[in-house]
Amino acid sequence: MTTHHLLLLPGDGIGVETMAEVERIIAFLNEKSGVTFKTESDLVGGAAYDAHGVAITDEAMEKALKSDAVIFGAVGGPKWDGVPYAVRPEAGLLRLRKDLGLFANLRPAICYPALADASSLKRELVEGLDIMIVRELTGGVYFGEPKEIVTLEDGQKRAVDTQIYTTHEIERIAKVAFDLASKRSNKVHSAEKRNVMRTGVLWNEVVTATHKTYAPNVELNHILADNCAMQLVRNPKQFDVIVTDNLFGDVLSDEAAMATGSLGMLPSASLGAPDPATGKRKALYEPVHGSAPDIAGKNLANPIATIASFAMALRYSFDMGKEADQLETAIANVLDQGLRTGDIMQPGMKQVSCSDMGAAVLAELGKLAA
Repeated sequence: MTTHHLLLLPGDGIGVETMAEVERIIAFLNEKSGVTFKTESDLVGGAAYDAHGVAITDEAMEKALKSDAVIFGAVGGPKWDGVPYAVRPEAGLLRLRKDLGLFANLRPAICYPALADASSLKRELVEGLDIMIVRELTGGVYFGEPKEIVTLEDGQKRAVDTQIYTTHEIERIAKVAFDLASKRSNKVHSAEKRNVMRTGVLWNEVVTATHKTYAPNVELNHILADNCAMQLVRNPKQFDVIVTDNLFGDVLSDEAAMATGSLGMLPSASLGAPDPATGKRKALYEPVHGSAPDIAGKNLANPIATIASFAMALRYSFDMGKEADQLETAIANVLDQGLRTGDIMQPGMKQVSCSDMGAAVLAELGKLAA
């Protein structure tokens, strides 16, 4: 029997509640799928800071490095607004991305038919929406040096963040995008700001060259990032795969997410390079939403994004496409039945708790797997 090792990092706020629903899915698969998932849990974010004074311990990082995949909840909240910058809750996630080499962030924006009216855009613009945003995750302005705030001689302060990209960093993320597109609609949009940024010029050049040598049969379109933002509101279904840098990817993926109706619905995957010997990638899977401290501990959270993140783990880390399809279908079926958590509540629907939504998805999965 195949055994996979998972590290569960619930984190803060609603991450704890939504992770509990994933654990129920894991227990079901351990019983029914013929595959065994062995899980460990640890602290990250504010919870780790409270216990250890850091956003993630070296011991937790060691567990992450040894695992086949990390399932991540959420971090942060007003409680930790005053902690030193280097140990803020978000630093735990940044360390995971850096130390695991998770350079490729996959953020699907999928509008379930049952939620088309929940979008802030018109139904005809979003019904059937299925976009994959591929965000470079370990380079760019979030990691470039120097990164500092200094006091000048006249008493003013100057802040500096440095945007840096190399040919290798751009080439490898472009290949991920082209590979994904070849299994979807065979179309990639590459978003940058080559009109005002030198990194944008290099990005454009490298993506163009990589396309020519690596994936000439995939349709490639170049688009300025600000125009891409506008088009995501104007006509989002023109896109299939969008590849972009760390900063623009952060912004554009949140914009695309809201077109679907709720950040609480959307998963993500962060992948490393294939291991030369095994072909396996280090991977972390997490919901797009934050820790939502205002509803934490009240059983009101939407667990679907975290459950769907685990479905991505089944697909991308464990070659369990059938089980991933069943889990995603179970989510769609539950929504078709009219069950809603508060963040996606609509007139005429039935509002349920976090645990009730998790139980409903699990029940549907049981029917599909029977």
